[in-house]
Amino acid sequence: MLPSADAEAATILAQLQATGGTFGSEYTGTGVCIEGIHDVYSYPMSLGHTILGLLEREPSHGYDIKRAYDQRFGHDRALPYGQVYATLSRLLKNGLIEVDSVEAGEGPERKRYTITDAGVTDVQQWLSRPEPAEPYLQSTLYTKVVLALLTGRSADEVLDNQRGEHLRLMRELTRRKLDGDLADQLVCDHALFHLEADLRWLELTAARLEQLAAELRR
Repeated sequence: MLPSADAEAATILAQLQATGGTFGSEYTGTGVCIEGIHDVYSYPMSLGHTILGLLEREPSHGYDIKRAYDQRFGHDRALPYGQVYATLSRLLKNGLIEVDSVEAGEGPERKRYTITDAGVTDVQQWLSRPEPAEPYLQSTLYTKVVLALLTGRSADEVLDNQRGEHLRLMRELTRRKLDGDLADQLVCDHALFHLEADLRWLELTAARLEQLAAELRR
């Protein structure tokens, strides 16, 4: 983890409270808003990169990719087959995957896809790049953590990169709040409290990586 990140986050939050910031009715005091937390982390992420990460783990047919996606990331939203094959077609066209084998049967031919070296590089670049720090961080970060674990990469590094990006934006918002009028202060308060909740989630996830990795191996 970033050495001074805890102290820096605490300083930012102390400044926020000292300048009149208030916790919303849902705020628990631990950085997590209870209501709506599932919705915050259930929006669509980069489907192409997610499929590439699943294929890096092992070559798969379209059906198996959909099943793995629904199991790991689908929650209450199953991935439509049409979206799977449209994404595979685009990845194939861009040289990020290739057809490993074709199985003939009574129905349509079943193609098994595998990731190319260019696809592996693309996944690595995506995992290493922090997401834009936003008040409502979408499920992309959770997806990156799971894929890092599935592909033998450092999930800690993914979380550290994101933590740094969040702290950068929190510093920027704090400066804007101190120099702004009441409207600016209220807008910045709203964003800062959500970003702080994300930081708590990052810490909680980092503490549970070993447990998550064990569950993914089942």
